[in-house]
Amino acid sequence: MDATRLLQLLLNGMMTGAILMMPAIGLTLIYGVLRFPNFAVAAHATVGAFAGYVVNTQLGWALLPSLACAVVAAALVGVATDEFVLKPVRPAGSITTAIASVALTIALENVIRFFFGNDLRGYVLPVVRDWRFAGLRLSPQQVENLVIAGVAVAVLFAFLTFTRTGKAMRAVADNPMLANIKGIDADKVGRLVTFVGMGFAGLGGMLTGLDTTIDPLTGFRTILSVFAAAVVGGFGSVPGAVIGALTVGVGEELCLVVLSPEYRSAVGFLVILLVLSVRPRGILGQREF
Repeated sequence: MDATRLLQLLLNGMMTGAILMMPAIGLTLIYGVLRFPNFAVAAHATVGAFAGYVVNTQLGWALLPSLACAVVAAALVGVATDEFVLKPVRPAGSITTAIASVALTIALENVIRFFFGNDLRGYVLPVVRDWRFAGLRLSPQQVENLVIAGVAVAVLFAFLTFTRTGKAMRAVADNPMLANIKGIDADKVGRLVTFVGMGFAGLGGMLTGLDTTIDPLTGFRTILSVFAAAVVGGFGSVPGAVIGALTVGVGEELCLVVLSPEYRSAVGFLVILLVLSVRPRGILGQREF
């Protein structure tokens, strides 16, 4: 294989990883505070994708306002579904709650299917040529997605590091009992982390749609890769989710060298096996916002 094709696959993998990063961060944020894997990030990614689609195509909103709408819609639906569906079953344990989140995913996907059908849909975007340099091809939309993802991650890190609320979220993630003694309201922090986590899932869903198309299974098709990214990086670690997403994204693209595209979904599990055999707790290992 020539070097140009290898570089193209690496470039594509970085772009894929930047999109996977959004729901992977949402999944790991929620796990870090609430202590269960909320697989409903898949459905909320689809909710965000369709919310952005509606305001973009029906109301004529530009890209950035549509993205903001996708984030807010997914975040609000996420808080509502967590409060009324998942919170009542949390006392039954993390496994039961995780299973309930899978059922919630299926329910939300079918609600979207009822209103929008199964057709593939796309956003109203200007048609631009791919950029070409040194034999490589790069879409301007891919660059936009990368910049948006990078800005979102930077804002999140700043929020968690420098704001009082962000520090409270980290305190609950590190030691919920001690945080409670210090007067931090764990329920309020739980709702906030769900809002932020599902907002990131919604952002990832719309970025996926900007890169390809959307349908009611947009989030479901990526959940295996998202879960792999969170596990590989270290479940509960936001920096780990970033590293894990890039690892899985690049791995899925490089697999095309020896495998057909139909086997891409298996790459996430292969990466999990390889990484966890060396680092059982993931690349970064510990829960750390």
